Amino acid sequence: MDELYLLLKNKGWTIGSCESLTSGLFTARFGEVSGVSSVLKGGIVTYQSDVKADLVGVKRSLIEQYGVVSEPCASAMASQAKKLLKCDLCVSFTGNAGPTAMDGQPVGSVYCAIAFQDEVLPYHFQLSGSRNEIREQVIECMVQELIKFIKSR
Repeated sequence: MDELYLLLKNKGWTIGSCESLTSGLFTARFGEVSGVSSVLKGGIVTYQSDVKADLVGVKRSLIEQYGVVSEPCASAMASQAKKLLKCDLCVSFTGNAGPTAMDGQPVGSVYCAIAFQDEVLPYHFQLSGSRNEIREQVIECMVQELIKFIKSR
């Protein structure tokens, strides 16, 4: 998380998050970094579908067509939350941490996205382990993806 913070600080960029299966864990972990308030705008926890739709503005038709455990949902979460939080970069997390299949997706299927300017980059991971292990793993995966993304700009 320290490297992510330093990269954002050096670019002068802010970040936000829209989290479902991680329940705010990314934002909480990032908030442990000293000085992070200079880059972290905030995080929105959208555990239930109606919160994704009503609070963040993910279209209900998108949720009905693709489900919440999907690339389109992750992409919409990131882009909509980026607008709400007025941040430069926004990351989203949605998926199935178990114990059973959901929206036709197996346990460990996780979709994330990074929204930056007018682009949205989706990611899919198939992870394994306990519920909390999956949540921790996807945060680690996306921190690495965020670092790669920022370094490429």
